[in-house]
Amino acid sequence: MKLPGQDAIARQADERLVTHRVKLPRKAVERPIRQVGKRIAMALLVLFITVVIVYADRDGYRDGSDTGVDLLDAVYYATVTLSTTGYGDITPVSDSARLTNILVITPLRVAFLIILVGTTLEVLTERTREEWRLSRWRSTLRDHTVVVGFGTKGRSAIQTVCATGLKKQQVVVVDPSSKVIEAATADGYAGVVGDATRSEVLLRAEVQRARQIIIATQRDDTAVLVTLTARQLNRRAKIVAAVREEENAPLLKQSGADAVITSASAAGRLLGLSVLSPAAGMVMEDLIQQGTGLDLVERPVTKAEAGRNPRDIDDLVVSVVRGHRVLGYDDPAVAELQLTDRLITIVRATPATRVTPDTRPLPQD
Repeated sequence: MKLPGQDAIARQADERLVTHRVKLPRKAVERPIRQVGKRIAMALLVLFITVVIVYADRDGYRDGSDTGVDLLDAVYYATVTLSTTGYGDITPVSDSARLTNILVITPLRVAFLIILVGTTLEVLTERTREEWRLSRWRSTLRDHTVVVGFGTKGRSAIQTVCATGLKKQQVVVVDPSSKVIEAATADGYAGVVGDATRSEVLLRAEVQRARQIIIATQRDDTAVLVTLTARQLNRRAKIVAAVREEENAPLLKQSGADAVITSASAAGRLLGLSVLSPAAGMVMEDLIQQGTGLDLVERPVTKAEAGRNPRDIDDLVVSVVRGHRVLGYDDPAVAELQLTDRLITIVRATPATRVTPDTRPLPQD
């Protein structure tokens, strides 16, 4: 089977001109252009005040050319004085002019320098701070979740996972669009701009340390390449991928995905169920919306439940996970629950509802 656009993907894999960078979530701050504009306005205000002071006391200044000090000379003197150039061709000679220089113009000169030099220092400080944040983020990131693709599928997937207790600080979004990554960081997630089919991009997302990887790309062939690359970098992570065409699902599993969701087929089945029974469709829609109404929750068996039948415990058990098998609640093999089993139950969603992560690989067909 040849995937659509396979030749184009091969060309993309050889391309080395795509840039990639890491963006961490940050608080909303004023635009840099606006900040610089304010500082320039403040500098011009200081310059204007100095010009007014010099021109108002122009009789106390002497020009080396033996001519009077006019408005242009006042602007010239204010400029060279505030910039500490000081050519000395225009000098204060009267006591009032010298006193004004000491008490007024000198503080204005200091303020002018602080405004200009402060802008440069702030830029350097911000860069240093950003590098420190990035270094600290890399050193502390462990067992996180990497989301490749932040479109409708990727956004919905991570919102569902976060509704069960995952912190946004433990999520890294990878997408080739800088605008998409800006939206992700605005939501509180860390982001990496770049092509996820390239190993260096996934390494920037620390995929080798991730616990789970969600692949929600727009194209099935891209999902295959991302899955192959991610599985090569991390053998233990749980990889869940979405595809559009059902015929590509086996290829994703062969590439290393633990679970593959066919988005088009899943939506079609939900539509069909809603046609046959609108009420059943509403219940299914409720179940897949984590955090509201009824939730599907996977949890371990407690000591009090060990040895009992799934029908006899308080929660509504749908399935029992034993080893790599998912068994129905009425399967004779799970007539007695074991401590190593995990239960998939339906519960009423509450703020305390949590899905206990299962670090084992999902069962393969």
